[in-house]
Amino acid sequence: MSILSGKNILLGISAGIAAYKTASLVRLFIKAGANVKVVMTPASKDFITPLTLSTLSKHPVYSSFTNEEDAMPAGRQDNATWNNHVDLGLWADVFIIAPATANTLSKMASGTSDNLLLATYLSAKCPVYFAPAMDLDMYKHPSTASSFNTLKAFGNIMIPATSGELASGLVGEGRMAEPEDIVTFIENDILDKLPLKGKKVLITAGPTYEAIDPVRFIGNHSSGKMGFEIAKAAANLGAEVVLVTGPTHQKVSHTLIQVIPVISAQDMYESVHTYYKDVDIAILSAAVADFKPKEVASQKIKKKDPTLTLELEKTKDILASLGAIKNNQYLVGFALETNDELKNAKGKLKRKNLNLIVLNSLKDKGAGFKSNTNKVTFIDDKETITAFKLKSKAEVAKDLLNKIIEQIHA
Repeated sequence: MSILSGKNILLGISAGIAAYKTASLVRLFIKAGANVKVVMTPASKDFITPLTLSTLSKHPVYSSFTNEEDAMPAGRQDNATWNNHVDLGLWADVFIIAPATANTLSKMASGTSDNLLLATYLSAKCPVYFAPAMDLDMYKHPSTASSFNTLKAFGNIMIPATSGELASGLVGEGRMAEPEDIVTFIENDILDKLPLKGKKVLITAGPTYEAIDPVRFIGNHSSGKMGFEIAKAAANLGAEVVLVTGPTHQKVSHTLIQVIPVISAQDMYESVHTYYKDVDIAILSAAVADFKPKEVASQKIKKKDPTLTLELEKTKDILASLGAIKNNQYLVGFALETNDELKNAKGKLKRKNLNLIVLNSLKDKGAGFKSNTNKVTFIDDKETITAFKLKSKAEVAKDLLNKIIEQIHA
């Protein structure tokens, strides 16, 4: 999964021959998991049709201030529908103008608003990227350089043109960056600005299964949802994530997440210690078994006796073992309690040398295993308590990462 997954991308197309490449650009954004809408200058429709782009983006394409299909005959606009440039600008998480012609760039720099694309640009609150495309002499003209400098001073981000054969037959600078390179440029630019860029995060998730015999095991009801949501949230903030997970039906596909499947508490212990020394942050949300059978039967235990007695022994305490060797890592644990919640969570925080503990109670409706929601309280190593209302586990994950970022940058 790309860092663009789930983002709203507004693609602005101006009237250059490179507009034909925007069909591929839309497809690449969609493939990356983004939602795409397209706004065109009227003249750009001479180079690529709105039908092509609306089919690929699965959204209407906008090119004028009113919906011309609803307009009255003979040019009357009595019954036209307004295309709201403000709404378009606010919808976007990313606005990319490609190709950006010399004419459009000049108007962007001067604040001219004589078409829907330019009005939307002036309304946008998100990062704006522009990919110039023009002939060699136009690209080198002082007025074009002035537009580039002005737009960059506004905070807009230029995706430089490349050198190559141009529509005029000349060979030189001015060729729009290829669609694949535009997507990569935007992905890298977003990643470089994310708060966890360059950080390595270790996360545990799910239950562990402790074997009784080759068929049966001792386990728990953890679904792994909380840990997987934390992993996705960390990756979306730029972190390189190692997700060590017990048996679960949860799935994740993200270029920044490495999934390490394990079965038992001992498996998880060994995997966690393999990666822990190299990480900046460790978040242990897995529901690790506290006990395991002392002896594991080599053959399936037959149901011949009315009762079965198992002798159990403690599993290794993974969280405590990490706290004991903690160097500069920020270490987070979870506490699922049923009584004396705050007292028990504070005790665990100190005993295991944690920076933060996430407390949830089985008494809270909608919290705990299998649910899509959770109700948590954060307690840090200064015993600052922050309680949250019931939220989705995705929102809880974001709250947790925000708290960690706040603490490590304090």
